[in-house]
Amino acid sequence: MSNATQLLQSIPIDPLTGAISVPIYQTSTFVQEAPGVNKGYDYSRTNNPTRATLEKIVAELENGSVGAAFASGLAAIDAVVKLLKSGDEIIAVDDIYGGAYRLFTQVYEQYGITIKFVDASDPINIFNAISEKTKLIWIETPTNPTLKIADIEAIAKIAKANGCLVCVDNTFASPALQQPLNLGADIVVHSATKYLGGHSDVIAGIVVIKDATLGARIKFFQNACGAVLAPLDSWLTIRGIETLFLRIKQHNANAQAIAEYLENHPAVDKVFYPGLKSHPNYAVAKKQQKGFGGVVSFSLKQDELKLAEAFVSNTEIFKLAESLGGVKSLISHPANMTHKSIPAGKRRAAGVSDSLIRLSVGIEEVKDLINDLEQTFKKLNKHSAVQVCDATKVEENSFC
Repeated sequence: MSNATQLLQSIPIDPLTGAISVPIYQTSTFVQEAPGVNKGYDYSRTNNPTRATLEKIVAELENGSVGAAFASGLAAIDAVVKLLKSGDEIIAVDDIYGGAYRLFTQVYEQYGITIKFVDASDPINIFNAISEKTKLIWIETPTNPTLKIADIEAIAKIAKANGCLVCVDNTFASPALQQPLNLGADIVVHSATKYLGGHSDVIAGIVVIKDATLGARIKFFQNACGAVLAPLDSWLTIRGIETLFLRIKQHNANAQAIAEYLENHPAVDKVFYPGLKSHPNYAVAKKQQKGFGGVVSFSLKQDELKLAEAFVSNTEIFKLAESLGGVKSLISHPANMTHKSIPAGKRRAAGVSDSLIRLSVGIEEVKDLINDLEQTFKKLNKHSAVQVCDATKVEENSFC
């Protein structure tokens, strides 16, 4: 049975009514037969049937033992960090999501947890950074927004040899393309807002844990701290997951075509996409992923902040917005948006230049998406005081 078929078959039919759609149990509490005697549910913060169904579905997708759904991706990350104590250390990818950077440095560092940021695209950097205080290795792969790839299996071996947990943020790949627990990771997190939900209509986060004992601790934090996913949002996420494999196929195909288009564009300096053979870790991505994802980033040859701002403000199909992973294509400027909380020096050192532009490639017709980017290059070259590319040095039929 294929993964797509298995996913749809794993979503249960309601045993009470036969409803093919998972019911929304929009209730705060549950009537008990006697004090402490119930049907498995007593209060929706602690457990809710709709949320429990979602948690089971994603745990199975990731081949984990325990799933826990949270009110946002950051709430999911927060629950994982709560496994640590003062004096512990996290080694994290340098090209890290801005919200995670803010949480690590502005919240948890004040409680005595130290953070080392390293380029995880080479496992030796992880090995060299580990100390006796290191308790958690935090990987994003592909990273946000420069699409760096980390070798999960190699890093997991290093971690096990040093008694560290490995958590992989699998948001960009999704379990349709990558299963980090099968490669040796201990924990997987998702901003389910992105590809799992898939329709830009829900904020959600999910943690999946390989070990049941460790999973019980995450479930304790979920209940004790209370940042749980509501029943309606759980249902929206389930509804999105039903089409995950179908959507991901189109995201992949469109992103690959756009990355190849951008790689040959005279105004583009670098294209960041693991599906390109020019990507430094293309072989690793091909080994551990079933596809390369729907996010493409690129930088302009003229590293001008205002030029990048003008570009992202002039597309028509690509909408300027935070977030990614929805069926509609989005465009963003990380230096001003998703990664603004990271100091400029560290941001640039991690590869996030002022001219870097991130595309969340949707499922529209790819020719329309390429035409939108082409008309934007032309528009800026015609009207901007700063030329996107020198029209006198390119062929007449080029995209400039």
